[in-house]
Amino acid sequence: MSELQWDDVKPFFDLEWEGRLPDVWIEQTTVEDWQKVFDLVGETGWRSEYAEGGAVMPLPRAEAVLSRPDDADCADLRVRPTRDVLAIFRMESADEIGFDVDLRELQGQERLDVLCGFLRALGRRLGKPVVMTPEGDVDRRHPVLGFDVEADRVVLLAAPSAG
Repeated sequence: MSELQWDDVKPFFDLEWEGRLPDVWIEQTTVEDWQKVFDLVGETGWRSEYAEGGAVMPLPRAEAVLSRPDDADCADLRVRPTRDVLAIFRMESADEIGFDVDLRELQGQERLDVLCGFLRALGRRLGKPVVMTPEGDVDRRHPVLGFDVEADRVVLLAAPSAG
């Protein structure tokens, strides 16, 4: 059974809603948490690609990525839980794990289930909430949905607006 129903969340996945790349956050993290994410990616067999400044290379240990100089090229990890769904992790700080997903890839119940499974896997591995907010919600005051650790499932965190 699906954690969320497409009809209940569809307004949040409208391609005109607050931008097409909502942000997903895991706060109060450490280098060890990042390494747990890297390990999870490797264990699940999700397709992935690590790059620094656009140059693709083997995924190093999290400690090596997060200890690079402040002026180093941007590091990102592209993870595909399925062929048609992409999450792009930006490795900017050990203190939080953030990534983008593309609403164009998350249309319909099947793709929503993929997203929920991905958020659930991350949340369970880290034992931390995983929250999706509208693109650019830097204060994270408008969470939409996320993995609730106590409920051990992905839950709706906001009511869709009518119309």
